[in-house]
Amino acid sequence: MKKLFAELVGTFSLVLFGCGAAVVSGISVNGPSGIGLLGISLAFGLAVVAMAYSIGGITGCHINPAITISMLVAGKIKVAEAINYIIGQFIGATLGAGVLYVIMKGAPGFEMAEWALGSNGWGEGYLGEYNMTSAFVTEAVLTFLFLFVIFATTSKWGNSTMAGLAIGVTLILIHLVAIPITGTSVNPARSFGPAIFAQGKALTQLWLFFAAPIVGGIAAALVWKGVFETKEN
Repeated sequence: MKKLFAELVGTFSLVLFGCGAAVVSGISVNGPSGIGLLGISLAFGLAVVAMAYSIGGITGCHINPAITISMLVAGKIKVAEAINYIIGQFIGATLGAGVLYVIMKGAPGFEMAEWALGSNGWGEGYLGEYNMTSAFVTEAVLTFLFLFVIFATTSKWGNSTMAGLAIGVTLILIHLVAIPITGTSVNPARSFGPAIFAQGKALTQLWLFFAAPIVGGIAAALVWKGVFETKEN
């Protein structure tokens, strides 16, 4: 229960800080005075840094089912533990989006528009209007790189004291590239929470934000195990 609750709080914080920055302080709400692409990217990355140094010693601070599944494939955790983590992550993401929804309902003229609450998406009407192929490739490749950084910085070759910072900075870079394309997921739970409340296209497109990050995460686990954690190494 301690680990489940830690992952719950960590994922809750990621969604509330990251999606909250996007919808409360982002350009789409406040116009030119908003925090913009860089500000939203920093919010997600710094949320991960804060949580990494808060709950990293308890669970490793996955706060992302793609990370948990990747760690399971790499043999870093057991099945029962992975299930426990993922349950906490989805509950936390849903609660985070729920709190954000309650806050936003108090804003003058607030309406639940398509892809509300920082939901991920693609296609006509969504940010840069990139197609499904671009969205899938973006999410899969960037998740692969994200997991590679995680495996490397937490390995015997990495600097464990700086791992949380390196992972957070990587997430900032990922957001700087992917926000115009998909709003940046690389995390099925982060996509799930807002989509549950937004409904509509955010919900019907949710499958991609489960499939692509998991594919990217599994690929990273296989590469890491096959190239860097062989018996020879």
